[in-house]
Amino acid sequence: MEAERTLVTKQSFFQQHSQKIIAAIFWLLLIGTYTYYYQSNNLTTETAILEIVDLLSSPWGPLLYILIYAARPLIFFSAAVLTIASGSIFGAGSYLNLALAVLYTIIGSNLSATVAYLVGRFFGEGVLTEGKEGETTIVQRYADRMRNNSFETILIMRFIFLPYDLVNYLAGILRIDWKSFILATILGSIPGTIAFVSFGASIDVKQLARGETPDFDPWVLLFGALILVVSIVISRLVKRRETV
Repeated sequence: MEAERTLVTKQSFFQQHSQKIIAAIFWLLLIGTYTYYYQSNNLTTETAILEIVDLLSSPWGPLLYILIYAARPLIFFSAAVLTIASGSIFGAGSYLNLALAVLYTIIGSNLSATVAYLVGRFFGEGVLTEGKEGETTIVQRYADRMRNNSFETILIMRFIFLPYDLVNYLAGILRIDWKSFILATILGSIPGTIAFVSFGASIDVKQLARGETPDFDPWVLLFGALILVVSIVISRLVKRRETV
């Protein structure tokens, strides 16, 4: 009788969590496939960048770029590398190209943020509970604020450059309203996106990946630096407001 009860309990647990288990297995297979390809081809960060640049230089490049960026959190690929690559591949030559590169990056990065948000929402139920009195960890502090004022808190977290994916996963785990999350992410990420894309547009990323000193476009680089300075000033003002 006890054995039957145990069997029923095990079956109930699997039935209750079957979707999460299947999704986790698929995720692990995806990471395993990426890792196997990376190791079997003896890829380094430099060669991986060169392969991505060659792939994205095709006519289908913008669409492929957006899809790769959207899948990025599932394989833990660097967002900064993809953002700089966008500027180098799509943004060089004119301010129209630069604007298009920023647009592609904003679309890709926000799809990426949504993917990470959904992963956190799907797998993270019950991971974080309401903060206990006197608890002062930064994650718990912002978790409590995100519950109370989703849009403003996420916007602040973007402006002060907290880790991008950490914010995405945390918002999903806390089941923050997606519309507030994505709107705050779009607005809060624009200055940093423009700065990194402008940096990418000012250099030849292939030269950089090969360890060579790239040729810089000083005006585009100056524009990106100016946007970055503005972002830092905003982040300092926001931090000062947070401590008041």
